[in-house]
Formats: sequence, C-alpha cells, structure tokens
Amino acid sequence: MSVGFLRSKLRDSAHNAAGTLQLGGITPLSTTDYPGKLSAVVFCQGCPWRCGYCHNPHLLARRGSDGVEWKSIIAFLDRRRGLLDAVVFSGGEPTLQTGIADAMREVKQMGFRVGLHTAGIYPRRLKALLPFADWVAMDIKAPFADYAAITGRRKSGKSAFESMQLILASGVDHEFRTTVHPALLPQNSLATLARWLAQLGVRNYVLQEFRAQGCANAGLQGAPSYLTDSFLQSMAPLFSTFSVRRA
Repeated sequence: MSVGFLRSKLRDSAHNAAGTLQLGGITPLSTTDYPGKLSAVVFCQGCPWRCGYCHNPHLLARRGSDGVEWKSIIAFLDRRRGLLDAVVFSGGEPTLQTGIADAMREVKQMGFRVGLHTAGIYPRRLKALLPFADWVAMDIKAPFADYAAITGRRKSGKSAFESMQLILASGVDHEFRTTVHPALLPQNSLATLARWLAQLGVRNYVLQEFRAQGCANAGLQGAPSYLTDSFLQSMAPLFSTFSVRRA
C-alpha cells in the first residue's frame, strides 16, 4: 500500500469527520471577526449555556432548521482562495462539535488562517484544538465565581478559568473579551474582573457593549451603558491592548 494512498485515505477520513458538523450558516465576508484579516465566519450549531444577552439564540439548539452542509462550505472556500485570509469558527459553541478539529485542519490545508471563537465551555476539547488555531477569541462573562448568574449553569466559571489558562499558555494569538450588560454585569464587577484578568496575565482585552439586535430576552433591552470615557480610561492601563466595540 503506497504512502500516497494512505495520505489520501486519511484526508478522506478527516473530510468525512468534518462532514458531521452541525452548522447554522456562514457569513461570506467579515472584516471584524478576525482582527486585520478578511474572513468567512462559519457558525456552529449548539451551545449548552443560556446567556440572557445572547444575540444568536437560533444557534443554541444542537440542530437548527436552516443548516448548511460542510461540503458546501468547502466548495465556497475553494472559490475564495486568494480572496479571503481566514476562516473563523464561531457559534453557538464550536468546541461542542466532534468534527471541529478535522474541519479546522482541512481549512488550514487549503491555505487559510484559522480563527476560533469560544466561551471556554470544554477545556479539554479546547486544548486539543489549539494546535490548529492561528487566533482565538474567548468570551469572559464575569468574575468566575459569578458565572452561573449569566450562563445558567453551575461550575461554568471553573471551565472558563481552565480554558483561559490554556489559551494563555498556548502561545496562540488571542483576545479575551467581555460583553457588558449593566443588569448582568455591574460596573464594580467589571472593574474587579479587569483587575483579576490583568493579574492572571491577560494582555489583550476587549469590551463589547450589549447589542439588542437578535437578543430574545426583551427584558434586557434598553439598558443604558456605563462605559463612560472616564471609566474606560481607568481600565486601559491594565492591558497592553485594550479596546471597546460599541453597540
């Protein structure tokens, strides 16, 4: 049996594994989901957490009604070689998918950079994926002891803390980011979180104002932001790079 034949069989096996992905859609072109790169964003279906401010609630279920097949994603990307820099796997929670490592590997073999958005829900799965990622963005919801109030899941802060440590130790380019809703994350809690993150070694930090668009919880809409210039100026010196994404 030739080496070429074995390699071909391995490629086919990986493609078949990636074909098990449950996908909720694709954004063909984004300038914001991978800093400094033109990217396509692949949305993975399914997330076990129930954050009230989630703006992709249609992706929470393990299976969606408007899915897309992996083979159609690959066909699209094949036509975009040389036009796109990167492919970002987002969600939902990509690490929920059993075929995600093979999908990331296949995209990398096509010549694209690979980005990963995660909430750090599954640390062991994340650890296995980091070698295939060129850049990772991880959501930090709140001080880790307060996670359950946002995610609706006990011990979710422990998983997030472990995942953050894995990313920091990996050497992979990354950012940590926090979605800010005044009712779910008071100003003093955010200030405490920022100090903790800086002490733990976080250098790249982004705040994201809550966006009402897509949020299914009407009770969370209309809250004024507390991200004033003076508050942000007090936080910025904690990090090497710090920015705010306004709603």
